[in-house]
Amino acid sequence: MLDIRLLDIQVLKREAILAIGLVVLLLGSMTLATGSYPPMVVVESGSMSHDTDGSVGAIDPGDLVLVMNPSRVEIITYLEATKEGGEHEGYETHGMAGDVIVYRKNGGNDTPVIHRALLKAVANPEGGWDVPGTDIVGVSEITIELDYDCFHGNTKLTIERWVPAHEGYLTTGDNKWSNGCQIDQLRARDPDLSEQQIRGQGLKDEHGQPVQAVKDEWVVGVASLELPWIGAIKLAASGTGDQVPSKSWSRLLVVVASIITAPVVLEMIADRISGSRSDSDDELGSSEEE
Repeated sequence: MLDIRLLDIQVLKREAILAIGLVVLLLGSMTLATGSYPPMVVVESGSMSHDTDGSVGAIDPGDLVLVMNPSRVEIITYLEATKEGGEHEGYETHGMAGDVIVYRKNGGNDTPVIHRALLKAVANPEGGWDVPGTDIVGVSEITIELDYDCFHGNTKLTIERWVPAHEGYLTTGDNKWSNGCQIDQLRARDPDLSEQQIRGQGLKDEHGQPVQAVKDEWVVGVASLELPWIGAIKLAASGTGDQVPSKSWSRLLVVVASIITAPVVLEMIADRISGSRSDSDDELGSSEEE
């Protein structure tokens, strides 16, 4: 009896070591592949959702997203991806044109934001500002209408008389009900908005300051592969599981059940195949004896 218990403990230890080794190997491989650590982030809010029930391909609360080091990829903005005849025309990630970036608000230390890069203001060597993906070159202020439908009213997203304080991206979440045309940098939409309106409606950093255009050094990653629903467990453990769409939980249960039952089913199939082979061998042996 004692020998059996010792054997069980040894088996458990071996399986635990194997499981830990696999996790380390997986994390190490993803870190090397992405150039980022951690190589994945859990989406905590619905600001990027395309559907209230969640959808595969878009970024929803509870999804795990692989994050590429920005030095390894070229960030394509929404404007560049929608420019007719442009080099990047038709480029899409996570259900819409352009790349989704992970950035720190005003370079701070609070939770990073994962939103889509709409456009980038680039300083022109001869003065003024350029906007890649458009014909805007060397202007003192940026005014442009994007082919981006606003949910609140039959209008397009418009950047009006924006004078950038520095080079950087304008960003927004894909969720048309809560974000969309309500971009992260509200000042770029309307220079006449009061400071009270900006602070009351716009995205703010850890110090309560309005978010500015995202500098290159504030970008910590570019969203790549999405693993839907898997991160919902972390949100539940941290007390924010209510952000996860209800259908995502049911889909997660199906995934977990499949993972648990798959080894059992495979073992049953292997046993059946092995049994069939044994029966065939027995029959063959009997034939030879006769």
